[in-house]
Amino acid sequence: MYDVIILGAGPAGLAAGMYAGRLNMRTLIIGEEVGGLIATTQLVENYPGFKQISGEELSERLMEHAEEYGVELVEARAIDVERTAEGFRVVTDEDESYEGKTLIFATGTRHRKLPAKGAEEYENRGVYYCALCDGPLFKDKVVAVVGGSDSAAKEALLLAEYARKVYIIYRGEELRGEPPNLRRIEENEKIEVIYRTNIVEVKGDRLLRSVVLDREYNGSKELSLDGVFVAIGGEPQSELAKKLGVETNEKGEIIIDRDSRTSVAGVFAAGDVVASSFKQAIVGVAEGVVAAYSAYRFVTSGYVATRASGE
Repeated sequence: MYDVIILGAGPAGLAAGMYAGRLNMRTLIIGEEVGGLIATTQLVENYPGFKQISGEELSERLMEHAEEYGVELVEARAIDVERTAEGFRVVTDEDESYEGKTLIFATGTRHRKLPAKGAEEYENRGVYYCALCDGPLFKDKVVAVVGGSDSAAKEALLLAEYARKVYIIYRGEELRGEPPNLRRIEENEKIEVIYRTNIVEVKGDRLLRSVVLDREYNGSKELSLDGVFVAIGGEPQSELAKKLGVETNEKGEIIIDRDSRTSVAGVFAAGDVVASSFKQAIVGVAEGVVAAYSAYRFVTSGYVATRASGE
């Protein structure tokens, strides 16, 4: 029986694990990939204490810190959760089950798919979701990034290191990246932004060859490309939390209070899976630490008040 089981091994989950271990709680982290989505980020420049660090290195440091306190890690996917007389049981895709007195959901998000005809057909044959993973395949090629967030800006900047031309295709009026990244895009001659435009179809043969736009660009709605990288946000992985009756918003994000408590006693949440307007690694880490402390109070002093109580 663990004091706390943390679902998710991204920054929020690893930080929760580190802090729970430091509080002498028997702690288990269950996650498919250590680091989560941030591990696929080439460069992190907005994490306090590090002027520049790769997402992979940041993840490794967080995991090493957690291991200093005896935190256990199971690299697997949680596929089911249920209440027990003493807490909760988690079942993984490895057909193993684990029991804990409390749960912390730090399950993050999954990539939102490109809503265009043919996008699923050409996934991994021209449509990708990780520039760090697949960008090197497009040396001297022409590619596009779909999206207007800071993540999209970072993807474009990374791809420009390989490709000879990078389009950013965005449905909005202006990019929403952080000022330093927007400045780099403006200064990069390889990058061109196409505003107020969506991709409606992906076309090709064995591989992607072009996309169809919903408005003309340079006199045509068809744009020749070798690859498309999608950065249009994520969908919260909150299905297991919902099964326990945890309250979510209309987007499926878990609702928490300032103590990272959910609407279900003994269940806490942190990171990109929760309802917050500012999703950053450092924010998730802070929520994870708070969740661990709240779980500690729950286990050691019967702190059972939930978000709904208003306490």
